[in-house]
Amino acid sequence: MKDLQKLHAHIIKTGLINDPIAASRVLTFCASSSGDTNYAHLLFTRIPNPNLYSWNTIIRCFSRSSTPQIAISLFVEMLYSEVQPQRLTYPSVFKACAQMGIGHCGAQLHGRVVKLGLENDGFIRNTIIHMYANSGILSEARKVFDSVLEFDVVAWNSMITGLAKCGGIEDAQKLFDEMPTRTSVSWNSIISGYVRNGKLMEALEFFQRMQEEGIEPSEFTMVSLLNACAHMGALQQGKWIHDYIKKNDFELNVIVITALIDMYCKCGSIENALQVFQESPRKGLSCWNSIIIGLAMNGLEREAIELFSELESSSNLNPDYVSFIGVLTACKHLGEIDIARDYFTLMVDKYEIEPSLKHYTCMVEVLGQAGLLEEAEELIEGMSIKQDAIIWGSLLSSCRKYGNVEMAKRAAKRVCELNPRDSSGYVLMSNVHAASNQFEEAMEERLLMKERLTEKEPGCSLIEIDGETHEFLAGGMLHPKTPEIYSLLDDLMVEQ
Repeated sequence: MKDLQKLHAHIIKTGLINDPIAASRVLTFCASSSGDTNYAHLLFTRIPNPNLYSWNTIIRCFSRSSTPQIAISLFVEMLYSEVQPQRLTYPSVFKACAQMGIGHCGAQLHGRVVKLGLENDGFIRNTIIHMYANSGILSEARKVFDSVLEFDVVAWNSMITGLAKCGGIEDAQKLFDEMPTRTSVSWNSIISGYVRNGKLMEALEFFQRMQEEGIEPSEFTMVSLLNACAHMGALQQGKWIHDYIKKNDFELNVIVITALIDMYCKCGSIENALQVFQESPRKGLSCWNSIIIGLAMNGLEREAIELFSELESSSNLNPDYVSFIGVLTACKHLGEIDIARDYFTLMVDKYEIEPSLKHYTCMVEVLGQAGLLEEAEELIEGMSIKQDAIIWGSLLSSCRKYGNVEMAKRAAKRVCELNPRDSSGYVLMSNVHAASNQFEEAMEERLLMKERLTEKEPGCSLIEIDGETHEFLAGGMLHPKTPEIYSLLDDLMVEQ
């Protein structure tokens, strides 16, 4: 990007930037995986009369990014421009809708496609199936899927992925078994489906089947399995997959490196995560983000902040909104109020990143931990985006810590308004009253929670033994070894 910026400056000085072809070529690089989406957006806004290629490039760029909503905003802007969307524009917008899970918006776009007579275009049709399936609107996805007259492996893969995402892993497997022809993507779809449903062992069994049938696993297969290990905390299985990647000479691209770092961080092996990061020949922004967040979540907050500074100063990349979530999380755990404020300002003023709910929530937690409850409440009230129950719950938790009953009542009211089925508002408000010796009020909150049929989610923990992950719920009795576990606990209590 630094080399590209020099070239961009030269193009501006020579006046070539007014040539649509030259401008679009610069934009293409910025919008690629090696580029910078923020810089691409900034560049696009400077193009006087962007052509169709430039519009399609910038929309496609954001449809694959962590901020797909910008792709949809750009599409709406395009509708009011002199250049109208064409056949190649729509798949990117459907992908953005799919990534956000907003099938209702995608349905409007689907209607537009039908009016234009483009519904039978294979590329567009497959992204429509993917959009509906990814949004959980399986009935509509199935209608479009059933309209396919000839076998289309992409459409089948999209349906399998959508079914698995919505919990219909058995239906997904049935569809997979019915496929006349399968590709490596088909295998990846069913494996990632089992991963998404928390069935690591089944995913590994399908991986074994895949090898037995002579299908070469791809990097995406490895990433799916690594994501499963990260989710289940299965460190030994994750290490085995890492060894498999090295023995079979898989390309250590940015996606694989990021998945490895994420897996090791979530399994608590931060030393291995750092080793993967430091030894990586190509570090994409996602690699930096994963290690920064991993360090912050594993008690190495200072190191996370130092690495963020290194990302800013010595890499060819600019931090994005995920990078700032990582560094603000580190500030939150350290209680560094002034540093957090500085980073928040830096994000908005220098990098022109619009703060998301996660950024605001981090700031509220930093301020709340320091007892600056009024400032935290003012920050929430002054947000330019819609509030949610989580951010008010963060303030409510801080009110409990500092015994601010009046503010806690306001925060609890907002939590219940925004998510009436969420039990956290009632539980936290009950704890606030109890901490202030207002036991009758605490009991009333608990009774109100029961009256509204709101239940508290039970706590859950995972432990890996001999490569197998065991899950335990608070007060749960479903584990097959439950009698032996409670017997041992009774023995330990007697010994104490």
